[in-house]
Amino acid sequence: MSTSSDCIEIHVDNRGALDERLTEAVLGLQEVAMAGGTHGILLTRHKPGHYTAALSEQVPFGMTRELVQ
Repeated sequence: MSTSSDCIEIHVDNRGALDERLTEAVLGLQEVAMAGGTHGILLTRHKPGHYTAALSEQVPFGMTRELVQ
């Protein structure tokens, strides 16, 4: 998993690791979002085992949305 302040890439090969990494990512991004108060969190599944979690101005503050590509 690689991180920056507003986008986290998640690469996993099992469901247990996925749940853990997504939870960590959302909790970390919630802290960043609270500081700004303008962005929500978007979780995107790019392909099996590859996800991103990012702050998004297209998601209302206080919300988390999922997108499957």
